[in-house]
Amino acid sequence: MVRNVGNLVPPAKAESNLTQIDGSALAAAEFSVLRLNVSHIVVCGHSECGAMNALASAAPMEDVPHFKSWLTYGMAALQKLNQGVATDPTLSRVNQLSQLNVLQQIEHLKSHSFIRRQVEKSKLQIHGWWFDIAKADVYSFEETRGRFQLIE
Repeated sequence: MVRNVGNLVPPAKAESNLTQIDGSALAAAEFSVLRLNVSHIVVCGHSECGAMNALASAAPMEDVPHFKSWLTYGMAALQKLNQGVATDPTLSRVNQLSQLNVLQQIEHLKSHSFIRRQVEKSKLQIHGWWFDIAKADVYSFEETRGRFQLIE
């Protein structure tokens, strides 16, 4: 299990500058998938996420430069939200962003060749989950429906 601020994963293009990124999420994925033969990865976000709130707000972050830099891995999800992409329009802006971020981080994982190869060989499945803390409900992204569905 890897837990980090905003459940963010650097995309493959960031690999070219490994000294500038936190590679712990990638190291865990590599070891788990290639050495432990893990066959399922779950990217799980949650409601009222502080990192997503910070990303969505225009608040200055000069006093937290590492955090500000780390949040760049969530920018693609924010851009989608700002373009009107929504997973569930009944949710708050931050919670919509949190769900979009789960999907974006799955794309970031798939951008890595070692992940993509395992997915293509059907040796690895990546799942998107979202936890509504207030309701204690867990949702799974259903590609066929294009939305998060309550896991019952």
